[in-house]
Amino acid sequence: MKELFIRFVVGGTVVSFFAVFGDLLKPKSFAGFLGAAPSVALARRSLTVLKDGKAYAQTEARSMIVGAIAFVIYALCVSRLLVRHKL
Repeated sequence: MKELFIRFVVGGTVVSFFAVFGDLLKPKSFAGFLGAAPSVALARRSLTVLKDGKAYAQTEARSMIVGAIAFVIYALCVSRLLVRHKL
């Protein structure tokens, strides 16, 4: 029960911080983007360090970085196809 409470507090705080930060940026579409992925990842990292240790958190962080790079490559390819074929 204690771990669930800590997840709620840490996750809620970090998500709220990024949502406010994203709301300050233009265009407003950044608010949703910044309120989701980075904040959840940071909250998860801090909880992983507390529960499983730094070594496991480092492995998980590297996996997230590789996943982010793969997502950027995918997004660039799809956006290029959409512009080229006017879809």
